[in-house]
Amino acid sequence: MEAPGALQKALAVNLHPAQYGSIVEIGAGQETARYFFRAGGAAGTVAKTMSAYDMAFSDAIYGRAPGGRYVSRPRLERMLEHEYGLLIERLEGRRETETTFFAYAATVAAQGYKHRSECHGWLGVRLQLVPAGPPNDIVLHVRMLDEDARAQQEALGILGVNLIYGAFNLSASPEKLIESLADDLSGGAIAGSDRIEIDMIEFNGPAFAQCESRLLNLHLIRSWLTRAIMFNPEGHVVQPGEALRRKDVLAVRSNFRPVTRRHEDMFRAGIAAFATQTGGEREDVLPVAEMTMATVMEDGDQVNNADFLARVDTLTALGYHVLVSDYLRYFRLRAFLRRYTQGCIGIVARLDNLRDIFSPEFYSDLEGGILEAFGRLFCDKTWMYVYPGRAADGSLVTADNFDPNPAVHHIYRHLYEGGQILALAGANEAVLDIDWRQVLPALRADAPGWARQVPPVVAELIRNRGLFGFPRKEGP
Repeated sequence: MEAPGALQKALAVNLHPAQYGSIVEIGAGQETARYFFRAGGAAGTVAKTMSAYDMAFSDAIYGRAPGGRYVSRPRLERMLEHEYGLLIERLEGRRETETTFFAYAATVAAQGYKHRSECHGWLGVRLQLVPAGPPNDIVLHVRMLDEDARAQQEALGILGVNLIYGAFNLSASPEKLIESLADDLSGGAIAGSDRIEIDMIEFNGPAFAQCESRLLNLHLIRSWLTRAIMFNPEGHVVQPGEALRRKDVLAVRSNFRPVTRRHEDMFRAGIAAFATQTGGEREDVLPVAEMTMATVMEDGDQVNNADFLARVDTLTALGYHVLVSDYLRYFRLRAFLRRYTQGCIGIVARLDNLRDIFSPEFYSDLEGGILEAFGRLFCDKTWMYVYPGRAADGSLVTADNFDPNPAVHHIYRHLYEGGQILALAGANEAVLDIDWRQVLPALRADAPGWARQVPPVVAELIRNRGLFGFPRKEGP
């Protein structure tokens, strides 16, 4: 059945006798409120609408913006807290007892009249799902992809309606709520994704106590609402721009199933080499463990939730940020990182990665082929560090003696001699032969020696939590 449009959803909320609240929007007009007024019957829903554009007015209402950033999650949370608090203070006990209150807020940097910039915003709703019940929050970050301000405003209005309607009607199924955020936004091949990108969402409150935020954010990728999500070393979902902003970033791509001592050595050697290259300190480098959706969905198109969470838990326990992306090619990964930072970018690649990168067939759908791919990968302050491996005869293979496909040998020599591709020095040869494909079945059988192939903290987590299918022994 076709999903209702924004006006139909707004009308359904307006006609509901119990849903009542405030709508405040800063940065792109009052587009969400406008839908409720256009639908008719808004007096049954809207207690107040407001748009405090002037910073002095905004600060007087919500306090000074944390760090001077008006388009930020802390600013949004202050708006929600203030507006919801006013509703409860002024209206609780004065309306029908079945009323469920809500406050919707948005703080947005939309397309300017005279200049272009990153167009994004924070949106959220705080609501009761039962009369006089505790509040629940849904917060998300959105990037607007339309070219002009009017289209961006329209998309934000639709998204706001979808969020309010979904919060009341689909809260029991957060996955369906996420999918519904793109309703009525289709303007291209994939619904919603050509107009907005939602790269972070979080559900909080008693109604969402059983929700696993990491899996729900993974669903953003599976729903074509974003191409990448990110978790910090504390294991929390983060908006990528907040984590990557102004950082020098070193990315290591693998499936980390499980993370092994070889992976750990790739980070250690990579951080040391990258810090030397950039002239900074090791502490200045943000290490990012990246997994592609191709490796997350290794069993057909299904995700093993426990397996995925185990990978995130073990990587964050080692202090890494974790990036899950739908960017199979490295130049797209680099473009994603560059979107958020003007710092240096380093990528650590294994030899099998390097062979794929220098396979012309890998770029058959690009108009400029492999030359276009490399032009986009190594265009500024980006280096690739090649982690050594072994040849069939056991000899060491590095970037210095790597022998690529003859058809692209000259391209490889150009990048190598130009310093864009570098041999990663200082690798620990004792761990070069560790292969997750051998470690995984060994740990599942609790075979002797498997724990020596992974970092100690990872071995402890696997044993204590029974991760990756490790056989947990029954208690006495």
